[in-house]
Order: sequence, then structure tokens, then C-alpha cells
Amino acid sequence: MAIESYDQYREEMIGRANVADTPELVAYYERLKQLGTGALWTVANKIEPWEPASTSVPYLWRYKDLRDDVMKALDLVTPEQAGRRVVYLENPGRADVVAAVGWLYSGLQVMGPGELASSHRHSASALRFIMEGEGAFTNVDGHKMTLGANDFVLTPNGTWHEHGVADGGTPCIWQDGLDIPLMNALEANFYEVHPDLQQAVSYAVDDSTATWAGTGLRPAGMAWSKPYSPLFKYEWAPTYEALTKYGRVTDGSPFDGVMMEYVNPHTGGPVMQTIGASMQLLRPGEHTRAHRQTGSFVYQCAKGKGWSIINGQRFDWQERDIFVVPAWAYHEHANGSDSEDACLFTFNDLPVMRALGLYREEALGENGGHQPVLSGTKA
Repeated sequence: MAIESYDQYREEMIGRANVADTPELVAYYERLKQLGTGALWTVANKIEPWEPASTSVPYLWRYKDLRDDVMKALDLVTPEQAGRRVVYLENPGRADVVAAVGWLYSGLQVMGPGELASSHRHSASALRFIMEGEGAFTNVDGHKMTLGANDFVLTPNGTWHEHGVADGGTPCIWQDGLDIPLMNALEANFYEVHPDLQQAVSYAVDDSTATWAGTGLRPAGMAWSKPYSPLFKYEWAPTYEALTKYGRVTDGSPFDGVMMEYVNPHTGGPVMQTIGASMQLLRPGEHTRAHRQTGSFVYQCAKGKGWSIINGQRFDWQERDIFVVPAWAYHEHANGSDSEDACLFTFNDLPVMRALGLYREEALGENGGHQPVLSGTKA
């Protein structure tokens, strides 16, 4: 039997582990292994890399390729059987934790007219971004919301929530985004089904938006003590209007174009404690410069078409396509039209990075801030 090598992570650098195997050392390591221990210098360079070393890979899921199979699920399983009728997005480098990128999960959920999924709650924070269909609704802790295309919806950690489609609606598809992999990594995940399977609607329909969505305004005397946003639904029309208005008075970010973050209107902070979200507008013909961040990102094209270059790989996207940017991966975006806006929705784990003091950002310094395309175009 071949003897295990323990020096595969050696580095020829002062201050880094650089110990060559010898018969005496290997015998020592084997004895340590039997005691459930090990010598740090055999793995130190692996577990403390020079910079973030994500196992996630840049990846794009084209909606036109997925839609038929997502719709097919309507005929194959019921919401009662599946719990949630979802086709999840699996990053080739994160299949072991069922993640789309980093510690973030994403999937496409489909429901038909008259269907109502059972109410449940969990430790994971969750969001929905509506892709197509009419008549969809969500009930979060008794707050029922009607949903339209490109609306962004929260179902925060610990809230009872259920989804459905009105009898007179059409089949609806939305993207689910959750931090399930993070909760499992922290060994803190709980899941509960509502004892009555459905919860009551305790407030006027769309009361959350009516109360908290006023631009630059907050309801007088209204208290809110929860650690997440009291605004559960962020509608597309006012979001796009805000972007276009802001775009008239700013040059925007050289890395993200005209970008605005979805915020908790009570605090001005992120919408949830572990997941942040934003919408960015790329003007006609705009091509941003490349940067990288300690954080993982799931993007969905909400409007227009274009492409992104992620660590030297080009990905072409159009409306409803989803792509991911792993942590510390250089990325830049371009609007593929000379006359129409392009908009990208994204959710991310930046609130975690910032809360833990881990956020860093770095611009690409050479080549005018643009990456050379190292692999073929992903058309």
C-alpha cells in the first residue's frame, strides 16, 4: 500500500510551511492520525490560502433552456407531494452543498392557477424574484402580497410563508434565493410546517407596500422591532423609475453602472441579516470596468441583453437568464444594445461579509480595467 504524501502543500516562501516528508515524519503523522490529530504544517498552506479560493465556478443558466423542463414539473408532481415544486440551480463546484454559488442556493419554482403550497418557516433567509405569469401571491406572517414580473419579495428567517397562484391566474415561475448552504454549514438550520398547513391573512392585502414603500417617507409613529425589512415586496416599476432618475444625475459606478441597493426602510441597512440585494442599470452601450469582491453573487437579467466577463470567461445573457460570480472573481458587465437599457438584479452575501469585517474589494489595474477573454464566448 502506498504511503500517503503529507508535503503536497509545501511552498518555497519564508513564513509558509515548507516541510519535506521523511520516513520518520511520515511515521509521526500516521501516529497523530490514529489519535484524531495532525501536524498543522502539513495543511496550513491549504487552509490559509493567500487569497480567497472559491470552489464555485462562473456559470450561466439560460432561461430558454430551462423553461420547458420547469413547466413540465407542473404535470409530474403536486405542491403537496414536492413541498415546493422547484428545479434548483447547481454549480459544478458546489454540488456537495446544493449551492448556485458560494453558500447561496437558487432555484426556479413553478405553480399553476389555483394552487397553494403549505405554509412553513425555516432558519434560512429567502427571497423571490418573479419571472413570469399572472396571479401569484405570497403570504408572510399574515401579510398577503400580489406579485408581478420583476417584483422582489422577502420571506425572512423565521417568518411563516406560503405561495400560490389565484384561480384566474396563469402558470407562474419565480427564482427562489436562500442561504440554505450557509445555515447548514453553521449547523443552525431548522424547518417547520405550519400546524394548520395554511396561515390566515391578518392584514389588508399589500399592506406592507402601502405602509413602507413611500419614497423618502416612513409612516409616522410606526414601530418595527424585527431584524429584517418591514417592506416585504419591492415592486419593479418604482425600482426602474428610481434607477432612471438616478441615472440622469450621476455617472454611476465604473464597476456596476447605475446601481441601487434594496434597503430596509426602517434602518437603511440590508433587507435581511444574511442576504443583500440590488438592481443595476447599464446604459446603452455601457461596458463597466472589472473588480472583485469578497462575496458571492447570483445575477438575473431583468431587462435587455448583454454580457459579463468573469475571470476571463465571457457569458452572454438576456432577460430571465441567471448567472453567478464566485467570491474574489474579477467581473465586468456590458450592455449589448446601443439604444435600450439593460438591468441586472442580484442577491448576495455581502451583509455577512460586512458584519464579520471580511469585506474587501479590488479593481483590476491593468488593460484599462478590462479583462482579456481567455476562453470562448458562451453564446
